[in-house]
Amino acid sequence: MSTPRLSEDQINNTLAQLPDWSRDGDAIVRKLKFPSFFEAITFITRIARHAEAADHHPEIFNVYDKVELRLTTHDASGLTQKDFDLAAQIDAEV
Repeated sequence: MSTPRLSEDQINNTLAQLPDWSRDGDAIVRKLKFPSFFEAITFITRIARHAEAADHHPEIFNVYDKVELRLTTHDASGLTQKDFDLAAQIDAEV
């Protein structure tokens, strides 16, 4: 059973609680910069634990010291509570 897609009002209200994330269509995005490549990769490894536990995996883009994360729920064709829950867990790792 898939997780239900959130309404526009639910998305806007929940996104307001995550000020470091922005909306990009049917996804939320966060861009981060770290002091080094090693610290960027270490961060990716830390958030991988949360993604695996939630069985919900972000799109992760890494170039040297920069990391970009995109969250969406593909089987719901948009944003669900799973995206915002994982975003909050990721924020706790920064």
